[in-house]
Amino acid sequence: MDRARAIGRALIEVVPSVDLERMVQAALGGETRTGDVAFGAGGRERYYGVTAQPYDEGAMAIAADRTALLAAEKMRSDFIGNVSHELRTPLSAMKLMLETVLISEDDEEARALFLPQVQNEVERMIRLVEDLLELARSESAIVPLRQERFDLRDVAMSTVNTFGRRAAGLDIALQLDAPQAVEVNADRGELAQVVVNLVDNALRHTPGGGAVVVDVRRDEADAVLSVRDTGTGIPFTDLPRVFERFYVVDRSRSREAGGTGLGLAIAKHLVEAHGGSLTAESLYGRGATFTMRIPAAAVAEL
Repeated sequence: MDRARAIGRALIEVVPSVDLERMVQAALGGETRTGDVAFGAGGRERYYGVTAQPYDEGAMAIAADRTALLAAEKMRSDFIGNVSHELRTPLSAMKLMLETVLISEDDEEARALFLPQVQNEVERMIRLVEDLLELARSESAIVPLRQERFDLRDVAMSTVNTFGRRAAGLDIALQLDAPQAVEVNADRGELAQVVVNLVDNALRHTPGGGAVVVDVRRDEADAVLSVRDTGTGIPFTDLPRVFERFYVVDRSRSREAGGTGLGLAIAKHLVEAHGGSLTAESLYGRGATFTMRIPAAAVAEL
């Protein structure tokens, strides 16, 4: 700030913080104080680690911006809490069911009722661990990409064929709209995983009688793949957070739907590793559209 605006004025006039004012007043009285001080409000709020101490005949305050550090610490804490919850819930249920089977001795009915549920919970935990490992890999500084030239339509068609039977069983029309070739230089396996995550997510949130459309097209220098559904949609307040780890719009349906809450986070990291972007649009109650954009192969190479 301009020195002329600060000299001769009270500290709290220049830097409107009661906490900082108290720390400096204590330093002027001969004490050393340390702590975090918040400045601003809402999305512009920042946190500084401040040390205020006596200096010559006055006081000195040293401030270090800790906003990013505290945000990373909160993310780490939330992540550990989410993982613990996602593992503790099925483990507790499995323990109770197995104890029931054990005390039931030769009760065929108890085994027939509980053992399949135990198997389902084990499979869900395996998916969670696999997704955690994939997320850790995709978030690492270096994601090894085995680039090759291929038509993005092939990946989309393969995914649609893979999910065809499941979509039919759910009474959902799964369609591919890809009239022209869209060549890319990319990692086929990684992009296939992105499309699988997007289609799986769309099917899990679309009721029977609905539709899911996978669209592939070229938009100038970009190859664009979008997955559009007629499902439940995403509330406006939740839309900015759908790519966060473990973020679930409707937690009451998350376990029933079978998702781990990591698929979209993994997909976003994989797309960004290709120099692209993954975005979401939605009108609540009227479906959602997830759009992947990555650089297309140069036209001269076609």
